[in-house]
Amino acid sequence: MRRVSKPPIRILVVDDDPDIVMMLATRLNIRGYQVSTAHDGNQALEMIDREPPDLILLDVMMPGKTGWDVIRTLKQAPVTQAIKVVMVSAIGEVANEAAAWKYGADGHIDKPFEFSVVEAMIKRLVVVPAD
Repeated sequence: MRRVSKPPIRILVVDDDPDIVMMLATRLNIRGYQVSTAHDGNQALEMIDREPPDLILLDVMMPGKTGWDVIRTLKQAPVTQAIKVVMVSAIGEVANEAAAWKYGADGHIDKPFEFSVVEAMIKRLVVVPAD
């Protein structure tokens, strides 16, 4: 019997820090996720419009549109409101947790972070295909 493989989970990493983007993209790719990257909120919204991901790791403080602007736009549109969004920020744990909930984020991760925390959050929010 031929086994049908499921498509990989699509993750969009959005951060204006190129080191964070590269680290997350590299480690997530190694684990089998399909990763796209954006360096600001405007670029993220354009990419989401073209190909909506399953999950977004979204920085808060970015030039142009902030992460809060992006999530507000996503949660107001029926076509994108179900996308899982994790706010990733250095604004402080209490502020990040309160604001993430207020804007409809599915989770939050405080910078600096361990990659294991990111991976656990992804596994909690999306169904990861079995090998």
